[in-house]
Amino acid sequence: MSSHEGDEGAPRRVVRADRDALVKRMARIEGQVRAVKEMVVMDRYCVDVITQIQAARAALGAVAEQLLDAHLKGCVARAIEHGDAATEIDEVVTLLRKFR
Repeated sequence: MSSHEGDEGAPRRVVRADRDALVKRMARIEGQVRAVKEMVVMDRYCVDVITQIQAARAALGAVAEQLLDAHLKGCVARAIEHGDAATEIDEVVTLLRKFR
C-alpha cells in the first residue's frame, strides 16, 4: 500500500472535519480575488490593489498551513506509527521547499 493510501487502498484526502471550514475559507479567498479583479477594472489606486493581493496571498498561505498541519498530524503521524516515515518525511521536506 502506498503511503498516500488509506486502509481501503483509496488515496487519503483532507480530513472531513476540516473540509467545510477549508471550503468556506476558499470561498472567501475567491471573493477576494474577484474583488482585486474589479479593482483593476475600475482602475483603482495601485497601492490599494497590491494591498488586496497581499491579503489574498496571506489567506491562501493560511489555508496551506492548515492543510500542512492536518497532513503532519494525520498522514505523517500514521506513517511513523507504521514504520514508513522516510517517504512521508521526504515528501514534507520537498513540500516545505515550495513555501520559500
